[in-house]
Amino acid sequence: MGNDEKTIKEVKIHLHKNFSIKDLRPLKYLIGIEVARSPGGFVISQRKYTLDILEDCGMQRCRPSKFPMEQNLCLTKDDDSKEVDAAKYRRLVGRLLYLTVPRPDIAYSVNQLSQFLNCPRQVHMDVVHRVIRYLKTTPGRGLFFPSSGNLNLIAYCDASWFSFPTTKRSNIGYYISLGGAPVSWRTKKQSIVSRSSAEAEYRAMATTVCEVLWIRWLLEDFDYKKDYATPLMCDNEAAKHIAENSVYHERTKHVEMDCYFVRERVTSGEIKPCKIKSKLQPADIFTKALGTYQFRFLRDKLGVRNLHSPT
Repeated sequence: MGNDEKTIKEVKIHLHKNFSIKDLRPLKYLIGIEVARSPGGFVISQRKYTLDILEDCGMQRCRPSKFPMEQNLCLTKDDDSKEVDAAKYRRLVGRLLYLTVPRPDIAYSVNQLSQFLNCPRQVHMDVVHRVIRYLKTTPGRGLFFPSSGNLNLIAYCDASWFSFPTTKRSNIGYYISLGGAPVSWRTKKQSIVSRSSAEAEYRAMATTVCEVLWIRWLLEDFDYKKDYATPLMCDNEAAKHIAENSVYHERTKHVEMDCYFVRERVTSGEIKPCKIKSKLQPADIFTKALGTYQFRFLRDKLGVRNLHSPT
């Protein structure tokens, strides 16, 4: 990786002399991921892989869906619907998991479906089919990485309190962009039960800070040291206040270790907690099922583009 063509060629020649390698030239297709380049940047997508899923399921002519999961839908294990073929369900969810590499817009839905691999029911299979119907609308959609712009690192974090009714655990999500391009995102069920929404949000903040620090260290390895704090956008005022105020105790006694960790990074100038409106929070798409308008709005903020849409 580099911006010096002469040095890159010298490295290739050196490697070729010592190892048996094959130069595949500019990347176009690799392990199911397609790369399309343009003067404005490049897009990675899995169009062929998506079409293969539709063909294998016999859903080429199915009715498309505008969003992958019904708003406010709550999936549980104790559902009264009939059991389905577990092997088929696992195979479909596994294929969708790989598809989340260039498709963060389906990450939350697939994460929810992954909770029921042991004993899937018909209601869970119906959601799988809905995700596939959503993919049919734009099989060529993928992530856009611009070729120009700054290298500003911005992080967003969010949590959905008590989003898993069976275990009473919360769901956390974060999204990190570099120069306006997505570089890291995640949706995850918290490992313990949070006693308040502020605690759930703060634990999401601590998880995001860990990822931000790793990316900052990685950029330093590329000889790009960031001398300013990385903005951490959070829509919970209480969590932001806890991160900045070392004597705010009433909501921190259950998250003491996370408090010290985040505050230390805020004090060192590596992280700067910032407030963002909930409607503008892109990490919201990783913590709950949204309606059509809000889902599309946040999906576009993630940098997900349709490569084959008319210009």
